[in-house]
Amino acid sequence: MQAVAQCSVCTSRAAGGLLRKQTDFSLLRTNKSALRRGAACIRLLSISESVLLSKGEPGVQKLGQKRTDTAHRGPLSVGHGLAVPFTQQIENLSYDSLIIRAASVVTDSSSTLLSQTSLALVNALTDYSKAVQTRIIVQRRYLASLGKLTPSEEDLFLAAINAQRAEATDRLQECKRFETNWINSVNLCKMAAEAAHSSGADQASITVRASIQVAQSQVGEARKLAATADKKLAETKAEEIQRMAEYVAFLDGEEHEVHEAYLRED
Repeated sequence: MQAVAQCSVCTSRAAGGLLRKQTDFSLLRTNKSALRRGAACIRLLSISESVLLSKGEPGVQKLGQKRTDTAHRGPLSVGHGLAVPFTQQIENLSYDSLIIRAASVVTDSSSTLLSQTSLALVNALTDYSKAVQTRIIVQRRYLASLGKLTPSEEDLFLAAINAQRAEATDRLQECKRFETNWINSVNLCKMAAEAAHSSGADQASITVRASIQVAQSQVGEARKLAATADKKLAETKAEEIQRMAEYVAFLDGEEHEVHEAYLRED
């Protein structure tokens, strides 16, 4: 700052002298010397400023350059505008916290498996119930039409009944396969809930137990529908047996009446 002030004074003096008496030769020589000193001061000031900027002295900052003082203040982690020491983060990664996190991951994965297997089993039981109900409808129509059908129509009914029987059998096998997966997923969720509870992840344990209850409720409703369809099918089979026996007896009676009429004619 002193150099700048001295340069300003020298320059002003030189300029003022030149303006007052340009014809004074001796004064002109003196003013030339002052101008040289001012120019030298300006060059010195420029050199000093460039050196300070290149060395990065405190208090001097280039345009567009960000301060990095925090990088030299110690190991800090900046998040959301707050500086948190790395040591505090490391303390949070204890064995207990790692076990709790792992238990939470296990419960989440087992809950996902339970959800998928429950959905598959519920859909399979629903499809089985529909197949059985369709078979019951076709079979009852056939029983109601006994004695009124032509041979070709009776063959069509029997083919439809056999197709629905095969469809119901396939759906039942699918139910058994998905039920095995569902039971395994329920047992896995129970083990995961117990592990989460013993490790301190109580919330994860409560969540997976709630998922088990929901899955059991949904599967239970689907099983009730399938059981109802099986009961109706059993009733239809009993009705079929009775109806076929009556039909055979009816045919035997007609044959006996025809035989007696033939004897009378003889």
